[in-house]
Amino acid sequence: MANIQSAIRRAKKTKKQTSINRIRKSKYKSAIKKMSGYLASGKVKEAQDYMPKFYSQLMKVAKTGAIKKETASRKISRVEKKIRNSKKK
Repeated sequence: MANIQSAIRRAKKTKKQTSINRIRKSKYKSAIKKMSGYLASGKVKEAQDYMPKFYSQLMKVAKTGAIKKETASRKISRVEKKIRNSKKK
């Protein structure tokens, strides 16, 4: 364990931030699972209705740095593409 005061504070801060990041990543993963569930079951209408919230959740997590912005953009782009393609069928 750290015995310098600044190291102790830093350890506390790191522990707290780790738990916050874990919560954010959990929200990110559950949003992706929910959207992929809609797409897998063919519920295009529900997927379209959920799209703004999906976009918002992913970008909120990305702006904090828990995931990269490029990753969030890629996930959103692929979901939008799947929705477009499933509407054509």
